[in-house]
Amino acid sequence: MRPNSLRFIDSVVLSGESALPASWRGRPRSFVALMSLYESNYLRLTELAGPLRNLRGECISAIESDCDLRLRVGEVSPYTTLLELTYLFGSEGDETASTAPDMQLRIYHDACLVEAHSWAVTHHHPLLRDWRQLAGQDLDQRWARNVMLNKWLEYCLDRGHCLRAASGEPNCTMSPAT
Repeated sequence: MRPNSLRFIDSVVLSGESALPASWRGRPRSFVALMSLYESNYLRLTELAGPLRNLRGECISAIESDCDLRLRVGEVSPYTTLLELTYLFGSEGDETASTAPDMQLRIYHDACLVEAHSWAVTHHHPLLRDWRQLAGQDLDQRWARNVMLNKWLEYCLDRGHCLRAASGEPNCTMSPAT
C-alpha cells in the first residue's frame, strides 16, 4: 500500500474530488484514460461507502428524495472484492419490486481501482438500453458501463446517499455467511 497517497486521498481528494480535472475526459477511449476512469470510480465509491476493504454483507442507503440504494458484497479475496450496486424500486418483499441497473463491480484494492464489470442483461430504461446497444465492442462496453457508473456515483453523492456510519466505516449488516 501507499500510505502517503492514501492519506492524501482521504484528506484532500475525497473532500473535493468532483472539482478535480478528470483526466479520462481528456483522451477518451485510450487504455490509460480507462484506468483513470476506474480510479475516479474508486474515489467516488470510497466517498459513498467508506473504506472499501472493510465492506461485508449488505448496505442500504435510504433517503427521502430518492430510491433506496443497495450495495451487496459477493466474493472477497485479498486483492479484489466483487459487489453489486443497484437501486431498489418498491419494497424488497413486494412482488412488484424491481432493481436497476444491477451493476456488478470489481474493486482492485492494491491498485485503488473500481471497474463496472457488468450490468443487467436487459434494461427497461430507454437511455440504458440505447447505451448497451451502441456499445458493441468489449472496450466500448467497458467505457459505457464505467462512464455510467461514474456519473451514477456522483449523482448518488449529490442526492445525499451514504453507505457509511458516522465513524466513516461501512454501515453494512453482516450476512450469516460472513
